[in-house]
This record gives sequence, structure tokens and C-alpha cells, in this order.
Amino acid sequence: MELGLELSERDGWAVLAVSGEVDVATAPRLRERLVGLVGEGRTRIVVDLEKVDFIDSTGLGVLVGALKRVRTNDGDLALVCTGPRILKVFEITGLTKVFAIHRSVDEATVRG
Repeated sequence: MELGLELSERDGWAVLAVSGEVDVATAPRLRERLVGLVGEGRTRIVVDLEKVDFIDSTGLGVLVGALKRVRTNDGDLALVCTGPRILKVFEITGLTKVFAIHRSVDEATVRG
């Protein structure tokens, strides 16, 4: 399945809506996009995973790397995810303690 990446802005946050499957084949595109955002000086990023059907360890690694990168630049990265299958992956890996995971983009961006 194709990886979709759609960028928008909301209240000073760069919102990257991801769709499809994030796996070893597609994760490099996601990494490239996130690294590019930080390179452009956008360090407040929301990654919206609502339309993601599958994410593997490579995709999780990309998100962890992006989180480290934005925090190194005094920024923040939040996730939007309500899908039980994707949330389960974050719970099993303990990443719910690492990422701020929100139920909507509005909820993620209202944090200031």
C-alpha cells in the first residue's frame, strides 16, 4: 500500500497526516519528510496516524528519531492516534510513555 503524506499548519504546528502502511519500504519517505521539516525550522510537529493501517518497527524507529531530533532543537512532536491496532503497537512497545498521543489534531495542537 502506498504511503500518503499530507502537510498542513494548525496554530503554529506542522501537521503531517500519514496514511497507508509505514514499514521498511515506506519509512524512509516518512523519515525524509520529518527531517526536512526540522531542517526548515519547524520543530513543533504533529504526526497524524489516523489513516495508518500498519506500522512496523522501522516506522516506530522513524518516529522516535524524529522525536529526538525535534527535542534537540527545543521542539516537540505529538502523535494523533485512536486506531486500536496502531495504539496497541505503541502500548506493547512502551512508546505510550515516550510520545504524547492525542485523540485529535485539535487536542494535540491546543497544548500551546
